Amino acid sequence: MNLPNKLTMARMILTVIFVAVLFVKFEFHKTTALFIFVVASLTDYFDGKIARERNLITDFGKLMDPLADKVLICSAFIAFIELKVIASWMVIIIVVRELAITGLRLLAVSKNVVLAAEGAGKHKTISQITCVIAILVMISYKQWGEFGAMIFSAWIEHFTEVAKWAAVFFTVYSGGMYLWKNKQYFLEDK
Repeated sequence: MNLPNKLTMARMILTVIFVAVLFVKFEFHKTTALFIFVVASLTDYFDGKIARERNLITDFGKLMDPLADKVLICSAFIAFIELKVIASWMVIIIVVRELAITGLRLLAVSKNVVLAAEGAGKHKTISQITCVIAILVMISYKQWGEFGAMIFSAWIEHFTEVAKWAAVFFTVYSGGMYLWKNKQYFLEDK
């Protein structure tokens, strides 16, 4: 297994650890969850970068990299419903979009076509990661004492609310654009 694929698998493992740490109560558990999520998100950046630079693109990576991304993001948003820091309808939109696009990609693969990610999808991913990090900062900064309160208390809740709406907007926009552009794969009769 090459390095990019190991990073992809690490992201899957980090997702499980992230969710567990988020809910298992110990000192600084929310801050630890924030750190784990950031590290997991960085593996997404580096596995793609290394795979392209070293020409290590594999069928395993093509399948598992986007799946690991979706598992990480969807797990975070679903966990946030339990923590009551995001509306469930927002998470439903995000999860349904991810499932729909994954389904479309699998349908295209069954027709020997690989659908690449597009610019709008990259903006969607950035907005979702930003939203998750903002929520994690919002729920953990009080663990950082006076420093956290001084730096974050005045603006983090407002920023997080904007980040939620931006994530939903880019999720809907990118999903709609992707489905429209590739409609021939699910509209044809054969």
